[in-house]
Amino acid sequence: MLQKTKLEEKKMPFIYRLLFYIVGLFVISFGASLTIKANVGAGAWDALNVGLSRMTGLSVGTFVILVGITLMFVNGALVKRRPDFFALFTIFILGPLIDFWMLIVLGQFEPTQLLVKVLFLVLGLLIIGLGVAIYLQPKFPLNPIDNLMVSLNERFGISLPIAKTICEAFALLLALMVKGPIGLGTFICLVLIGPFIQLFVPTFEKLAQHLSVKK
Repeated sequence: MLQKTKLEEKKMPFIYRLLFYIVGLFVISFGASLTIKANVGAGAWDALNVGLSRMTGLSVGTFVILVGITLMFVNGALVKRRPDFFALFTIFILGPLIDFWMLIVLGQFEPTQLLVKVLFLVLGLLIIGLGVAIYLQPKFPLNPIDNLMVSLNERFGISLPIAKTICEAFALLLALMVKGPIGLGTFICLVLIGPFIQLFVPTFEKLAQHLSVKK
């Protein structure tokens, strides 16, 4: 978090905030694509998108957008406010980026050995953690999945970790219903993603603070 005092408040210039935001989403999309391509079970929300993609023939990135829009309206209903339409920027960037990585860059990437698959899954999670730590710094609107956790916290007064668990359980149930790729990797994602994000957050908080100026 950016440090504030009673005498001053520091904030990154807009151009730096935008750069953090775009780079963070770029990195997140690459990490998510690696976890999917590892093919040992994806994170619950990614598994839902992949399952829907397989059912319909539409791309994974398309469902990143469609599921995100749906959650945007759900979040608004939960907190009894109009949907956060600024979140559209996030999902309309993430969706095409995931298709770019999945279909173009990693299109022929199909690891076969289990050890290699797990290594790429963990590498993907590490990259996601890096991306999230970068993307959080500008304090731009959260993507609808993260906002669902916040909305549950606000509406029902439950803690953020419990709200996050509920969100993941909900996504897992939906992913199972559409036969998404649930497996060992799904549970590795659940265990490692939080610590990997926290691994990088302090570094980028310090960098964001260094780039900030007095308001």
